[in-house]
Amino acid sequence: MKQSLKLADIIAVGFMLFAFFLGAGNIIFPPIAGQMAGEHVFGAMSGFLITAVGLPLLTIIAIGVSGGSWQHLTRDLPPKVAMIMAILMFVIIGPAFAAPRTGLVAYEMAAKPFIGADAGQFSLTLFSIVFFSIAMFFAWSQGKLIDTIGKFLTPALFIGLIVLAIAVFVNPQGDIVAATGKYVDSPLTTGFFEGYNTMDTFGALMFGILIIDALKSKGITEHKATTKYLTIAGLIAASGLAFVYVSLFYLGATSSTVAAGADNGGAILTAYTHALFGTSGQTVLSVIVLIACLTTAIGLISACADYFSSICKVTYKSWVIIVGVACAVVANVGLTQLITLSVPVLFLLYPVAIALVVLAFIRKMMPNPQLAYRVVISVATCFAILDAAKVAGADMSAFSMLPMFDHGMAWVIPTFASMIIVRFVGKKEDELVTENA
Repeated sequence: MKQSLKLADIIAVGFMLFAFFLGAGNIIFPPIAGQMAGEHVFGAMSGFLITAVGLPLLTIIAIGVSGGSWQHLTRDLPPKVAMIMAILMFVIIGPAFAAPRTGLVAYEMAAKPFIGADAGQFSLTLFSIVFFSIAMFFAWSQGKLIDTIGKFLTPALFIGLIVLAIAVFVNPQGDIVAATGKYVDSPLTTGFFEGYNTMDTFGALMFGILIIDALKSKGITEHKATTKYLTIAGLIAASGLAFVYVSLFYLGATSSTVAAGADNGGAILTAYTHALFGTSGQTVLSVIVLIACLTTAIGLISACADYFSSICKVTYKSWVIIVGVACAVVANVGLTQLITLSVPVLFLLYPVAIALVVLAFIRKMMPNPQLAYRVVISVATCFAILDAAKVAGADMSAFSMLPMFDHGMAWVIPTFASMIIVRFVGKKEDELVTENA
């Protein structure tokens, strides 16, 4: 029997995935990048869209193509290596960086402006407890995620973003000025690395599995049907993200008048929204940010709890509490410190994640998949360590002769060269004779 979903359910699944992706980093990084890029906003935005939209979409599709789980995606790697990779990525998008960041951004942009001068460590702690308690409440009923997020929270979020986007394009608050910083000479690569900060490629590895669980709850279990609807959900989410990013980049590029000297995207958004909507602007922005951060926190906590419960005897609901409490604790570190700590880790793990996604699409071309995966992932990891060490401040001048090292992309050429080499490793002699005939 052919398995299918109603149009309303298809849209709900796509909105659910969009809501999972659209969180703290997606909102605070594009405006500051747009302001700094200035006249080079198109190049910077293009680079950002590659890593913040293109890669997550490919990752979602790769999960479906490979079989629908992390185990399928990494089946050609040693089990312990695959588990270590998964744990690292879940820790990054869970209690260590991405999930606590949702609470911090929600506090900075949705609560702190209304608290005013009284905002301090106590108010942050109290907000963190309330915020992650609500996130744990929604993540608790795993099977109901598609209804609570896809059908209720996301439409409210998307309506708010549409209103903001229309206002930005209809009534820009300033002229686009000259580029600053790294955006002067290399807007494309700088935008590319800014897209790392969203952590959405890591998120896609985990959210894709949640979407598959949601599809199963709707009766979609066949591989072909699962891949189809997973791809459709990815396209819906990617379209929504691209719409948001383009509008926020343009917002940042035209913010020099109302947000001159702002040092982060949150400050730019706050000033711009106030200029557009007056005193009610902050309320509109607060609602948008709060819903965006909350939906992402729900997805991250649920994804982490789902994975960790699958590798040990601790139950899903117990992990929801453990991860949620850890997020609330880490959130009290502070937004600036958390972002600073995360950058080297992203430079280390992103190349590995990208290599894994590409391998999922070309696996059938490899004569020896196990060898291919192990060689390519090893090469990507080794060169990513160099890039990460450089970003962390270590003296890596001895490696400056490597291609693209100055751009933080020393991993690119060796990794893709290794993919080409392993394509021809393991060929039988008669196959080689046939090809050379």
